[in-house]
Amino acid sequence: MADPKFEIQMLHDRVMVKVEQDSEERRSTAGIVIPATVKMANRLVWGEVCGVGANARAVKVGDKVLFNPEDQYEVEVHGQAYLVMRERDLHAIATPQTDNGTGLYL
Repeated sequence: MADPKFEIQMLHDRVMVKVEQDSEERRSTAGIVIPATVKMANRLVWGEVCGVGANARAVKVGDKVLFNPEDQYEVEVHGQAYLVMRERDLHAIATPQTDNGTGLYL
């Protein structure tokens, strides 16, 4: 008999985020190559929201969000790693609207 399939539903204000994988090396705006072995302290990363709880107010599935990946809970589903955090741990949401944004675009 096959294992039953379960749907994941986030609770309360929890958010499940899939972290975007960076390339092996980065380039600075001046063109300097920064190897992957360089660890930058307190670097925020972008990710895509894959699930939200019923009490999450500002974020929805599919949003691109900015957050600190350190000290977050990690879970693996079908070989893909996700982070689970509270909505208040998110720092920004990338949106096409420009009403109250920074004027910066991705």
